[in-house]
Amino acid sequence: MKARLNNLRMSPRKVRLVINAVKGKSVAEARAVLSFMPKIAATPLLKLLESAVKNAANKNSASDSSLLTISDFHVDSGKTLKRMMPRAHGSAYQILKRTSKVTLLLSEKSK
Repeated sequence: MKARLNNLRMSPRKVRLVINAVKGKSVAEARAVLSFMPKIAATPLLKLLESAVKNAANKNSASDSSLLTISDFHVDSGKTLKRMMPRAHGSAYQILKRTSKVTLLLSEKSK
C-alpha cells in the first residue's frame, strides 16, 4: 500500500536522516523508532506511516498490520519557495525554503 506526503516544509536532506533509520523495518519497529527519535521530521513521517497502515486496512480487510514491512521509503525535493533578505547597501540575498515529497510503500512479508 502506498502513501504520499507532498510539500512537507522541511528540506529533503533533513528528512532523509530519519527515513534511512526506518527503511526496511517492520511497521511495529518503525513506529517505535519514529516515536522516540528526537528529529523534528519524525512526527510527520509517523503520521504518514499510520496513514499507510490504515490505507492497507481499508484496501485489504484481511490485512494484518503486524505482517506489513516498509518496502520503499524515499524523499524527493519538492517546490522551492524563494524569499529575499535585505542586505547592506540596498542589495538582497536569496533565501531558498525547500520542501519535500515523501513516498512510502508498504508490503506484506511472507509468513
